[in-house]
Amino acid sequence: MLVLALKLFLAPACVVAVSLAGRRWGPTAAGLLGGLPVVAGPILLVVTIVQGHDFGADAAAGSLLGLTAVAASVVVYARAAPWLSPPLTLLVAWATFFAGVALLGVLDVSPVVAFVIAAVSFELSRWLVRVPGESEPAAVPMPWWDLPARALSALLLVLAVTIAADALGPTLSGQLAAFPVLTSVLLVFTHLTRGAPEVQLLIRAFLLGFYGFAVFSLVLALTLEELGTAGSFVLASFAAMATQLAMTARVRRRARLPRPSPLPRASSTPGGRRSGRRGLP
Repeated sequence: MLVLALKLFLAPACVVAVSLAGRRWGPTAAGLLGGLPVVAGPILLVVTIVQGHDFGADAAAGSLLGLTAVAASVVVYARAAPWLSPPLTLLVAWATFFAGVALLGVLDVSPVVAFVIAAVSFELSRWLVRVPGESEPAAVPMPWWDLPARALSALLLVLAVTIAADALGPTLSGQLAAFPVLTSVLLVFTHLTRGAPEVQLLIRAFLLGFYGFAVFSLVLALTLEELGTAGSFVLASFAAMATQLAMTARVRRRARLPRPSPLPRASSTPGGRRSGRRGLP
């Protein structure tokens, strides 16, 4: 009961905290923080306590494949966001996630291979999600109900995912544990209040933040049977936080790189010939 109460408290609290971080430091900070397994972690802890270490390790390995489905779903959200309303965009993204879970469920791979598949999907997805233009979205005052609505949405999603996961086997439980609860809430409300360009920034940051989740699941899958529940979850949590610090450093290093200057346009002369060198003959 204590673990369930903690799980139900963590998701809404983290949604509010990440939302406030996004308002203060921007969508990149929100995406990196939102990628942490604050929902999946407690779900995996519950199934490990109830079902045992073998079940928990298999569920953690399954969550790695679930993250690959999440990566596909956020790419679809980014592509559809400029054209569809937020609720309809979310439904299309969810359909992509469940289709991905169904397709990936037939794979029988080791946790390390599942991790590599997830990492490749993160990088490919970042390549597929366009970087929006340089202009910042106009600031929009948030209504009073914004944060309570986000917290309530997260709570309802966590309840639904928990009930479904309890009735499934270890692999499907792990894949469903990766269901994008925080991601869905943050994307929809960002889409509603800030528009599609900021959604794309948020998604690119989420795809980096998912590395922390993936490392967390990999450590659990590899160490649960040897270290036990407490030791494995503590080690996985520290590994996830270290990974997020590394991803933050990656973002900062990328931000310091100089942008290439655009090529000068060739001007036309009165005789119709363009000035400037046209290259070697």
